[in-house]
Amino acid sequence: MNERDAIIYVVDDDDAMRRSLAYLLDSAGWQTRALASGSEFLDHYDGHVPGCLVLDVMMPLMGGMEVQQILSERTIRLPIIFLSAHGDLPMAVQAMKRGACDFLEKPCKDHILLDAVGRAVRQSIKQSLDQELVAEVRTRLESLTSREREVAACLAAGDCNKTIARKLDISDKTVQVHRHNTMEKLGVHSTAEIARLILMAGEIKPPS
Repeated sequence: MNERDAIIYVVDDDDAMRRSLAYLLDSAGWQTRALASGSEFLDHYDGHVPGCLVLDVMMPLMGGMEVQQILSERTIRLPIIFLSAHGDLPMAVQAMKRGACDFLEKPCKDHILLDAVGRAVRQSIKQSLDQELVAEVRTRLESLTSREREVAACLAAGDCNKTIARKLDISDKTVQVHRHNTMEKLGVHSTAEIARLILMAGEIKPPS
């Protein structure tokens, strides 16, 4: 995934500021979408395109903090760079606690904003790749039968074949068959790799 495939959304109700920011980002080689309000942005963004949001804090009807809250409620993790003409420290602290990448004061020097956008885009791409990897891992785990999932959980917990056989009330040979099938379906060669996949997917607990 190329950084230049990302889209930078600029949301500011000040026409001159919005055009200036969009021009700067376009000149630096970024794909830019400039919008005049938070509601317009929320109507346009589908949550799937990597990039970042350059967001004015103080806007009529819907301020930047409210946009951030709505994105959080929609579980959208688009990195946000806030711009504020007021330098409100408590607001900046709140925004950062909620996951904002940066909180910059207007007027912001060009290189500071461009550096912030670069960091935000790299973070967004990493998040996107991580999500794709987790989805792939979950697909692999879903290919396992119920019994194979139980065996996988036990293997990930460090249980040997005999312990697994006792826990699941099956023979050692049956455990070996399930173990072989599990590793083949998951495309791994060790129990450590099984543990890593299960941890990554955040699912499957071993039977007690």
